[in-house]
Amino acid sequence: MSTDLLDEFVRAIPMPALMVDQTERIIAANTDATTLLGLNIVGRHFATILRQPQVLEAIEQSLQSKSTKKTRHLSNDGAQDTTFEVECRYMNGIGAVSGGAILATFQDITHLEHASQMRRDFVANVSHELRTPLTALMGFIETLRGPARDDPGARDRFLQIMTDEANRMNRLVGDLLSLNRVESEERVRPSEQLELTGLLQSILNSVRPLAEDAGVDLTLEAQDGPVSVTGDSDQLRQVFTNLIENGIKYGGSGGNVLVRVLSMDRDTAMRGPSVRVQVIDRGPGIDPIHLPRLTERFYRADSHRSRQLGGTGLGLAIVKHIVNRHRGRLRVESELGKGSVFTVILPT
Repeated sequence: MSTDLLDEFVRAIPMPALMVDQTERIIAANTDATTLLGLNIVGRHFATILRQPQVLEAIEQSLQSKSTKKTRHLSNDGAQDTTFEVECRYMNGIGAVSGGAILATFQDITHLEHASQMRRDFVANVSHELRTPLTALMGFIETLRGPARDDPGARDRFLQIMTDEANRMNRLVGDLLSLNRVESEERVRPSEQLELTGLLQSILNSVRPLAEDAGVDLTLEAQDGPVSVTGDSDQLRQVFTNLIENGIKYGGSGGNVLVRVLSMDRDTAMRGPSVRVQVIDRGPGIDPIHLPRLTERFYRADSHRSRQLGGTGLGLAIVKHIVNRHRGRLRVESELGKGSVFTVILPT
């Protein structure tokens, strides 16, 4: 194969690719490879360009055994660490005195690595969240079998704590199942027509006892007449119940949670008509450093307070996925000492 034809062949490969012949020099490389590894690499010994031991070993073994070898190349694109799967395949009749060469391709698998890390983090978080109440339950069971067996006061107190911990685990399992269900349905857009103001009034009636216990007034501010959207009524009930309960629990010190419904004929965020539902509290607010991560699974702006109030760390992640399924937007604005505004924007 001529040099020109070899160059054309390597350039046609839709990922970083280079060829190394039996002289152990790079005899061809495409633009993606020079972007990844540097300019002017053709003609140089591959060990001076590919310095990672596992990559050098794979190329050497492929050249010697004339077989396919795979490994990984780790890099950084300036914004994040990247991972490439390197595959070395031997080709006869190419290179110096037609002695053969290997074609090394670099497939970017960074997104797969990120997904794998997210899965590992998720399993670790779930294990931690379940282990904490389980440890408490096991400890109280041992106590009830021993020192507190004949102490009615201690027994009742410990049983109440055990009930609370069991309920916490039950809420976590319920939220995990809900999150899984929502994620599995996210690509399927709802088609049901529903009246939003009535739904919100029903939610406020159901959470009013919680608000009264917390000393919080609930207010619904909406236009006269029905406000219709296309959506899943059960899921939207879950969204607004979560946001309103959060407003009561975390922002209730402000004494009032306002739910405001705004119809927009032309919404720049949605590029068309929409409905905005804002849940506004006058509580302590959220430090802006936390806002970009609030919808991550198990992320808490105040871990101690969240657990104290029975939070699982999954509520806003569920909200985000439901809003995404409805092709809507979720926006969070907050200022320390001035409260928070959670806005759900739904197309109409």
